[in-house]
Amino acid sequence: MTATDIHRSIEAVWRIESARLIAGLARMLRDVGLAEELAQDALVTALERWPQTGVPDNPGAWLMTAAKHRAIDQLRRKKLIERKHEALAYETEGEVEDGKSELETMLDDDIGDDLLRLIFTACHPVLSAEARAALTLRLLGGLTTDEIARAFLVPEPTISQRIVRAKRTLAEKRIPFEVPRGEERNERLASVLEVIYLIFNEGYATTSGDDWIRPELCNEAMRLGRVLAGLAPQEPEVLGLMALMEIQASRLRARTTPTGEPILLPDQDRSRWDPLLIRRGLAALEHAEKLGGTRGPYALQAAIGACHARARTAEATDWKRIAALYAELAQALPSPIVELNRAVAVAMASGPAAGLALVDALADEPLLRNYHLLPSVRGDLLSRLERHAEAREEFERAATLTRNGRERTFLQQRAAACAEAARHP
Repeated sequence: MTATDIHRSIEAVWRIESARLIAGLARMLRDVGLAEELAQDALVTALERWPQTGVPDNPGAWLMTAAKHRAIDQLRRKKLIERKHEALAYETEGEVEDGKSELETMLDDDIGDDLLRLIFTACHPVLSAEARAALTLRLLGGLTTDEIARAFLVPEPTISQRIVRAKRTLAEKRIPFEVPRGEERNERLASVLEVIYLIFNEGYATTSGDDWIRPELCNEAMRLGRVLAGLAPQEPEVLGLMALMEIQASRLRARTTPTGEPILLPDQDRSRWDPLLIRRGLAALEHAEKLGGTRGPYALQAAIGACHARARTAEATDWKRIAALYAELAQALPSPIVELNRAVAVAMASGPAAGLALVDALADEPLLRNYHLLPSVRGDLLSRLERHAEAREEFERAATLTRNGRERTFLQQRAAACAEAARHP
């Protein structure tokens, strides 16, 4: 294996293991900022040693052991109680096979999941809602500040400052690394759901890089969502989020060609949609609806996804119902992005001219000024109206705004097709 191959392997291992590594260290140190630093130190050590020694059989456990040795040094400097220090020292001296020690098992609470503890800690009310989501995406999703900034449609320096301040605040306030109980748990639930869904979305439609999708992030978000659903089985929005993620994830295999190019929803081979995930999603949605009450944003989005999942062909999709559900969602969750999605549904239900009128009403919306999907949607509607020269300009603008390589190529191809259509009307 070449040095380049090893570095690629390290990058892959880091993407998979970093969140668990940070979460495990944070529980020991009660300091998420320090945990992230020690995790990064372990990564540096791997980059130095593995090219000479090769990638170990259990790279995640190797990283955890290396990081725990550094954690012991921190605990020693902080003069924590001798019993805990000795237990931690004894743990790291032994061979770690599955990344989870007896001590870690002993310290588990009713959820038994370090990653979920980390989400609830990062979503502490001492932080602003924006900081909670940004910090958790950074620590658990492994996203860069640029990727998070694009998810929130705000400048990258803003996200960077939020993350730095959030870690400092958690350390200064000595926030315990735990899953809260009772009413405090319920208060943090909305932020936790938001974070899990943002992680899922980053996997479902990657904001930057060369991959259109990152299934490992979708799988991680669904895993966390399932743990949370087991914790709060009577919370409609928890079940709604689970339903939404399961239904959307059912399309992952059909969203790209064998070489990774995007395939839009109307063009997907629905035989490749995962029937098990669809059944699980529809069952979770049914459970959520049986609990009664006003449908929240996640349950509404799941209901929209269910319309697609139940349609055997793209032509059979009930777009009028989808448009009505988006109108309901716009009331529950006012947002220019929801309005943009509603415009697409209206265009499918009532024609591209009706959708274009709604899109044009969003032209001066500040949050959408640099959002690539606004010109992308407008280009699609103009193309359907055979206004090909205008459509080409919109697709070209969208291509300059996206940071995803696959999506940029796709938009450029659409622009070229419109240019050709304009030359030969």
